[in-house]
Amino acid sequence: MSFRYTTKMLHESALLTDLYELTMARAYHELNMRDMAVFELFVRRLPPERRYLVAAGLPQVLEYLETLHFCAADLEFLGGLKLFSPSFLDYLATLRFTGTVHAVPEGTPYFANEPILRITAPILEAQLVESRVINLMHFQSTIASKAARCVSAARGKRLVDFGMRRAHGAEAALCAARAAYLAGFDGTATVEAGKQFGIPLSGTMAHSFIQAHDSEEAALRRFVMTTGQPTTVLIDTYDAERGAYRVASLARELKASQSPGQIRAVRVDSGELTAQARAVRGILDDGGCPEIEIILSGGLDETQIDALVRAGTPVDGFGVGTRLDCSEDVPSLDMVYKLEVYAGKSRRKRAHGKETWPGTKQIFREHAPSGTYTGDSIGLADESRPGTALLEEVMQGGRRVTTLPDLAASRDYCRACLERLPPALKDLDGAHDPYPVVISAEVRALADRLDQSGE
Repeated sequence: MSFRYTTKMLHESALLTDLYELTMARAYHELNMRDMAVFELFVRRLPPERRYLVAAGLPQVLEYLETLHFCAADLEFLGGLKLFSPSFLDYLATLRFTGTVHAVPEGTPYFANEPILRITAPILEAQLVESRVINLMHFQSTIASKAARCVSAARGKRLVDFGMRRAHGAEAALCAARAAYLAGFDGTATVEAGKQFGIPLSGTMAHSFIQAHDSEEAALRRFVMTTGQPTTVLIDTYDAERGAYRVASLARELKASQSPGQIRAVRVDSGELTAQARAVRGILDDGGCPEIEIILSGGLDETQIDALVRAGTPVDGFGVGTRLDCSEDVPSLDMVYKLEVYAGKSRRKRAHGKETWPGTKQIFREHAPSGTYTGDSIGLADESRPGTALLEEVMQGGRRVTTLPDLAASRDYCRACLERLPPALKDLDGAHDPYPVVISAEVRALADRLDQSGE
């Protein structure tokens, strides 16, 4: 089967922005402020529940920038607001993004204050795109960071995204499936995500299918026979152990008849999961079905997965839903997009608690001979510093200058990067020293000069 790989989630509108981006654009236009600006996207501080984050959403950002335009209906709506002059609306009618973008590769782990995306463009263009760029990068980075912790907790067991039904809208469901797969999940239950991104699909049945039949045994048999291929069945609608006995009996019958319908796995979605899984595993093994796998779900996140694995629970995979797609413990990051240079001069925000490091910057990452990352430094882009420079040019003149890896390749890259993190960063328990991120002397000196100037 071929897949229609795409980077576009839903219909994109230039009006998907905050009003102040447009009122500032109007002012820049009327004041003839057209010099180049440098904006950088970063997270001010890590939440206490995260020791690292995972960059995600870059393909969608580039798609947005490359196709940005105001259609006739957009301009008609803006005109009706009576906020914008005819000359400004005429300008918007021909506006296209013409800037340059540097970014870390998707799937890169990152830390506080590290610029993971940099936009250099005439200030009106660079400012106008702020809200949607944050919107796209923020959500996927939030979910990918959560998913990466689930992957660490699962220790190689399969993970499937089950969270569409409680995601905050259609785009969020697709973004969550994509971000989770990037970070190492094995599949999703969201069919449109399979169509758009080629993510493997996984699914079974609901309790309602069992309840719609007069007997559980009939429901299991009918479902497997209509599927016509190896499938997963839900066994805890009434009693998981009784369901397991019925599955073992049916599985032996299907194997003996060489039916195309077979039972590949059972799913348990409720109760004390370790005890349930041990009982079910024993029933299946004693019933001659050691090959049937056990999938657990039901309000899981990395903490519960870690506890189940540590307890030696006989489980082959997990379905993770609401707590992943809503990133329940950390639903938002302090991600910002700040002006660092305008008209050739470095700029610095000095508001208390929200200070920025000025200038066009780069991340330099060092590693030990084993490949394990040992620390980062944030320096000026033209500095020569030890380590690998992470930000790469991906767009110039409003057009992509390189073909981004597809999602599968970015997933492989993300896995390789996560394996190189210090093991303590992936430990869900206990307090550990933070990963070292150093601000270079050159950046600090630049900030001091700007502070002394009073501007």
